[in-house]
Amino acid sequence: MKKYLAVFDGYKFSKTTLHYAVQLAKLNEAHLVGVFLDEFIYYTYDWNKIYKTYENPEEIIKKLDAKDQTKRDEAVNLFQQACGKAKINFSVHRDKKIALQELKHESMFADLIMITKNETFTRYKEKIPTRFIKNLLADVQCPVLVVPGSFKLIDKIILLYDGRPSSLYALKMFSYLADNLKQLPVEIFTVNDYFPATLRLPDNKLMREFIKRHFPNATFTVVKGGAEEQILGYLRNHKENELVVLGAYQRSDLSRLFKKSMADRLMQELDVPLFVAHSR
Repeated sequence: MKKYLAVFDGYKFSKTTLHYAVQLAKLNEAHLVGVFLDEFIYYTYDWNKIYKTYENPEEIIKKLDAKDQTKRDEAVNLFQQACGKAKINFSVHRDKKIALQELKHESMFADLIMITKNETFTRYKEKIPTRFIKNLLADVQCPVLVVPGSFKLIDKIILLYDGRPSSLYALKMFSYLADNLKQLPVEIFTVNDYFPATLRLPDNKLMREFIKRHFPNATFTVVKGGAEEQILGYLRNHKENELVVLGAYQRSDLSRLFKKSMADRLMQELDVPLFVAHSR
């Protein structure tokens, strides 16, 4: 049985993550773990402001802490109720240490992480992709399904393939982890951006042989041009609710500073779930 992690901020409980997690866990007969990152230094209130504003800050903070705890407990209860209703195997982890470190550690013992793309695990909103999501994707130990802000039933799979090991690794991992999604229409999308560009797949014969074994009914689309522009333009014009599969490289902090990844661009500009896997 596969082990999926659904990651939640108890203060800003994501029903979108819950819906995708329950759907995929049930479809693929996976054990679903609700990971609630209850970081001990994360509050809904401004600790410094309260000490500067009130004469009895300890009493105020005690009441706010109790309110925060109730909210986090209610989030766990919502997860448990949804899993029980769906009749899936589940458990709950409430991690109280540093959120990012805890999740990276848990990823070593998981097959898949599911998390909403706007999660920050702070009181503040951030641009997408948030620092938390970027740092997670840079050093996670299992594939990640980054889900959009709203839930839609998945009705098509698009596998992005560029001939590099990272993209093929992502295809393999998706095939292994979401076998029951193969019943949906599957499309292999490739952009040849080198010169002279052709309309053949990289490693055409080997790739088609591999896809025939894993996605026997898949179709192929090969276009010329710049990868980012072609992929974004192609996906924007689709009406289906696609799940997009792509590989990602582990890059240095300096590299990420100067160049956004394809996953970053897709998260910013599209409202689709992204299955992202590293080639190590």
